[in-house]
Amino acid sequence: MHVFTSITANYLPKAASLAHSVKRVHPEAVFHLVLSDDMPECDPIVTAAFDTIIHASQLPIPNLPRFLFRHRIVELCTAVKGAAFQHIADAHGADRIYYFDPDIIVAGRLDDMERALDHDSVLLTPHSIEPESDVAAMMDNERVALKHGAYNLGFLAAKMDAAGRRVIDWWSDRLQRWCYDDVADGLFTDQRWMDLAPSMFDGVKILRDPQYNVSTWNLSHRRATGESPYNIAINGRPLVFYHFSGFDSGAQLMMLKRYGSHSPVLFEFRDWYIAECERLGQSTLSKIPCVYTRYKSGLKVEDAHRKVYRSREDLINYFPDPFDDSTPEASYLHWYRTHIEAPASPPAVEPEPEPEPEPEPEAVPSLRRIVKEHAPEPALNAYRSARSAWRKLAGRQG
Repeated sequence: MHVFTSITANYLPKAASLAHSVKRVHPEAVFHLVLSDDMPECDPIVTAAFDTIIHASQLPIPNLPRFLFRHRIVELCTAVKGAAFQHIADAHGADRIYYFDPDIIVAGRLDDMERALDHDSVLLTPHSIEPESDVAAMMDNERVALKHGAYNLGFLAAKMDAAGRRVIDWWSDRLQRWCYDDVADGLFTDQRWMDLAPSMFDGVKILRDPQYNVSTWNLSHRRATGESPYNIAINGRPLVFYHFSGFDSGAQLMMLKRYGSHSPVLFEFRDWYIAECERLGQSTLSKIPCVYTRYKSGLKVEDAHRKVYRSREDLINYFPDPFDDSTPEASYLHWYRTHIEAPASPPAVEPEPEPEPEPEPEAVPSLRRIVKEHAPEPALNAYRSARSAWRKLAGRQG
């Protein structure tokens, strides 16, 4: 039995908690840590339950810097999962592989799952196995599942026979292309893809047992009793694994209060989990930033930088290592700042309107016209007499 999880360094305490819980119930299990980050210095107790540490660079992912840059942290840790299944199968000869999210605790043996894999090749767990009757629960659980996926990919098991490998290879290909948190465009990291698997492939089994993948989104139909941490029953059956999803954001506690008030043992289990993560370095290791959140110069890679890069094949091809800003003018960061962040060109200056031409001054009226229009009659008679005399005189001279 091979088990793995996928993290960046800040999730080491949670991954160690998971690994220790797996080793407790299955000492024979080989536990692999898939790390998309640099490995920090830490207490040996943190890594004691990891049999191997597999860096993202060891996975069958071409053009790795391009791939890493395109993904935010959660997207990255999920995008490598398909390739991790492939690597563990090929490099370690694993026949059966179990994936668990790092924020899971395995409380009971996986024997029933092993028996299920005797007959099927891929095991999935739905978010919910009973319809909700309360409108708030419909909103919190059923409608959220419509957006994020029917099956919770915090767990996935595969037998690497021909049928199982076909599913994993298909899934891995899609994750390397489109493992994005883009609900509006029909994507939610690795989860929405697996909605297609039961209708596209043979050998996919949906596990509807209430003791699997217990979490706040299905507590409206699951009652927990017993003692924390390893003697909890769900609807009277031994808990196999519990998912502390939404722990860091505070959503886990909020939803536990909303849907788990009938199960006080789950609050005790939560307190134990906090203490276990703290024992394994939560206060210090959880603060480590992922190396892939920075350019080589140390400047932060903004989400907007990633989105523009991954949306354009010309940029992906032109900048094979978008993290490298050691030659600034040749870097992707420089291109982004020049073409995306640069202030928009100032609007064209509207030319001043041509002044309307002033009306041509009216021609100065002739003396003859003024005299004719305004002079009194005696003056006009004098003017006429003078004009006549002038013409006679001019005629004699000519």
